[in-house]
Amino acid sequence: MTSRFFEKVIFMKLWTGRFSKEIDPKTNDFNSSIKFDSRMFEEDITGSMAHATMLGAQGINSKEDTDAILSGLQGILDDLNSGALEIDPNAEDIHTFVEGELTQRIGSAGKRLHTSRSRNDQVALDDRLTLKKEADALDAQLKELLEVLCKLAKEHSDKIMPGYTHMQRAQPIVFGHHLLAYAEMFLRDRSRLQDATDRMMSACPLGSGALAGTTYDIDREMTAKALGFAGPSHNSLDGVSDRDFCIELAAVLSLIMVHLSRFAEEIILWCSWEFKFVELDDAFSTGSSIMPQKKNPDIAELVRGKSGRVFGDLMGLLTVMKGIPLAYNKDMQEDKEAIFDAFDTVKMCLTAFIPMIDTMTVLPENMRKAAAGGFINATDCADFLVGKGLPFRDAYKATGELVALCIAKGTTLEELPLEEYQKVCDLFDDGVYEAISLERCVSQRTCVGAPAPENVRKEADRILQLL
Repeated sequence: MTSRFFEKVIFMKLWTGRFSKEIDPKTNDFNSSIKFDSRMFEEDITGSMAHATMLGAQGINSKEDTDAILSGLQGILDDLNSGALEIDPNAEDIHTFVEGELTQRIGSAGKRLHTSRSRNDQVALDDRLTLKKEADALDAQLKELLEVLCKLAKEHSDKIMPGYTHMQRAQPIVFGHHLLAYAEMFLRDRSRLQDATDRMMSACPLGSGALAGTTYDIDREMTAKALGFAGPSHNSLDGVSDRDFCIELAAVLSLIMVHLSRFAEEIILWCSWEFKFVELDDAFSTGSSIMPQKKNPDIAELVRGKSGRVFGDLMGLLTVMKGIPLAYNKDMQEDKEAIFDAFDTVKMCLTAFIPMIDTMTVLPENMRKAAAGGFINATDCADFLVGKGLPFRDAYKATGELVALCIAKGTTLEELPLEEYQKVCDLFDDGVYEAISLERCVSQRTCVGAPAPENVRKEADRILQLL
């Protein structure tokens, strides 16, 4: 690691032949990507091993050189994973570091690894392989979140709460139904993530060269298959310059954060004394430095705030790519920090959000009390009159008059005397009290997608089966 030969290899740029001067040190730091592309070392080595195997199979490199290259690359990978080898921060990028270390270990055979390959198709490959791994890890977290939501939905399938429109109490639902609305969002997120990943892995860029392929007799189908791609890319220019997959994944990540942020906003509201529908576990709350009574939902607030960071990553990627002519340009080096940050942020949010939801205490009595006080059974009152033969618009008007009467008298529809009902419409009888019972209002909503407790349990089971 400390030999003069190694130092020359590490600090020597892969493009030095054309230049007579060393790059300015400050410029070198500006140009270098090792600080953020070093996380791709495993994918870089995996891609290089597939490339080296293909070169050997095609007779472009000798068997002896191929065996030495593969053995050397495996040794580097093992040493990096074990910590026996550290990535040199002075290397220009991860590709330069790996090739330099390989050449130091096995000699001139290491210089044959890059035959018929450019850093342009190499980094396009590394990007895809790395993001595939990140997407798989994120998908596992979304699956865990969905399992928690389904568990809680089944536990609270009969806990009545007010459903809202315009942040006004609207109609009765159950808490489990509300949770499963978010489950549907995260199911779509998983589907979008898989779709974007499949499209990313449909075309392997390795073999595109710098921009125009290669004159060597390479087997691109072989490397594509070895690396888990559906096949090789069909245009060398597009192969090295495409970053659609970064933008598409960033868009998927942004939608995940939209859904997490909406959920976080409701958690924040529900924790307030004005709602008090849930209480977060102490492990996921903080206090105030001056107000001893405070229990702040900081985790939910941070999730809500970090959504803007991920949106910014998406906007950054779109802006970087919007004016780049074909093929590769150094601007595209900016893709990694943005997409890596987006993945890291979403995964970090889920790491805190999932156990926060799993451990929160639900307060069904407060939900039920809020549901009883908002006239959210008014629609069912109108439907009672419709069942008696009154047109819905007339029933709607009569119920509206009853609500106004209740407000004036400081009472509720459940407590309003029958004679008051009959003053407004003589079709009312004492059956109206059963019709406007919150429990009945919910239990009768049995159509597909409605919040009847039985529906909620079935939907939770359906989602668990999908997982």
